[in-house]
Amino acid sequence: MEFELSPEERAFDAEVEAFLREHASADVMDACPEQLSQTVDSPAKRAFMRKLAERGWLGMSWPKAYGGQELPGIYDYILTEALSRHGAPQPGKGVGIVGKTLIRHGSERMKREFLPRIMRGEIEFAIGYSEPGAGSDAANMQLRATKVDGGWRLDGQKIWTTSAHFADWYWLGARTAPDAPKHKGITLFLIPMDTPGLTVRPTWTIGDERTNEVFFDGVFAPDDAVLGELNHGWTYVCEALDIERFAMMPIGPIELKTEALVAHVRAAARDGRPLREDPVARARVARAATELEVARMLQRRVISEAVKGGVPTVASSMYKLFMNEAGKRLANAALELLGHEAELKPGEPEAPLGGRFERSYRYTVVDTIGGGTSEVQKNIIARRGLGLPQSY
Repeated sequence: MEFELSPEERAFDAEVEAFLREHASADVMDACPEQLSQTVDSPAKRAFMRKLAERGWLGMSWPKAYGGQELPGIYDYILTEALSRHGAPQPGKGVGIVGKTLIRHGSERMKREFLPRIMRGEIEFAIGYSEPGAGSDAANMQLRATKVDGGWRLDGQKIWTTSAHFADWYWLGARTAPDAPKHKGITLFLIPMDTPGLTVRPTWTIGDERTNEVFFDGVFAPDDAVLGELNHGWTYVCEALDIERFAMMPIGPIELKTEALVAHVRAAARDGRPLREDPVARARVARAATELEVARMLQRRVISEAVKGGVPTVASSMYKLFMNEAGKRLANAALELLGHEAELKPGEPEAPLGGRFERSYRYTVVDTIGGGTSEVQKNIIARRGLGLPQSY
C-alpha cells in the first residue's frame, strides 16, 4: 500500500490546519480530546460546523447530485483527523452515518429534506440502537413499533443515546415484525427529537461524558419516517455501524496522548535521575509508540477499503478493537509513569500534564463500549474474518 499523501492531499491538510489554528477557541475545541468526546453539543460548535460547510468540507466524497464533490474518501479522512488533533467537533454522524445511509437507501423525500441540511452543517442526529436488553447485541432490540393508521406507534426504551439531549432528529431501530427472526424484523425510523411521547433522561459515564436514556410512550412515527424497506433495518444498521467505527474513531486523540507521554518521559526526572534512562519507562513508551503505528496501519486498511466503495466490516472491527484497547494500555502506562500525582483531575494545579491522563484513564473505558464493545469486535473478526463457527 502507498501510505504517503499526494501533493494535492498534503495541500488540503495544510489548508485545514491553517483554518483550525485561525479558528482556535476553547468554546469549540477540547484541549484533551478523547475518541468519542468531540460532539456538536453547543451553539458555538454548531456555528463552527457551519463554517466547515461554508468551506465545502462536509460530504466531500458524496455524489455531486447530493451536494458533494465526489472527491476520494481520503479527503474526509484528512479532515476528520485534523479536527481530532485539535479537539474540534466531528461531522461523523450526519455526514458519515445518516447521510451515507440515506444516499444508499433513503426515499427521495428524505434525501431532499435531510441531505442539504447535513451539507450546510445545520442539523444534528442522535443514534438509537442500544436498549437495556440489547446493548452489544443490537439485533435483539425490542422497542416495539405497532402499525396504526397512517404510521407506527413506538413503545419502549433506548439507552446510551449520547446526543439525545441536543440533537434535532432521532435515527433509531424498532421491531416491526415481532414474530420474525431477530435479524429480520427491524425497521429504521427517523423522527424529530421533540416528538410527543419522547422523554430524555441523562446518564453520566465514568469518563464525565453525558449519555442518555430515551423512553417512548406512544410515540407516533408517520409512514414516511421509515427508512428504506420495512423489516430490512438490520442490514442498514450493520452498514452504519461499520461507517461509525471509522468515522467516529479517529487516531488523532491517541496520537496526541502518546506524544505527550513521550515528551514527559524525555524531560522528567525521578529520584534525581532522568526518567528516560529508566528501562521500565523506556519499555512503556516504546510499546505505546509501536501500538500507535499499528493502530494507524489498521486504520489505513479501513480507509483503503472504504475509498474503493466497500464496507470494511472486518477491517473496521480490527481497527476499533486494537485502537481502543491500546488507548486503555496507554492510559494505564501513563498513570504508572507519572506517579501518584497522575490521579489528580484536570484543573487541579499540581496535576501533571494538566490531568489529561486521569481523565483518559476513565474515558478509555467508554471508548471500548461506544460503537460496539471490544467483545463484539472480537466476535465479528472471528466469525466474518476467520470463518469460525458461532459458539453457544
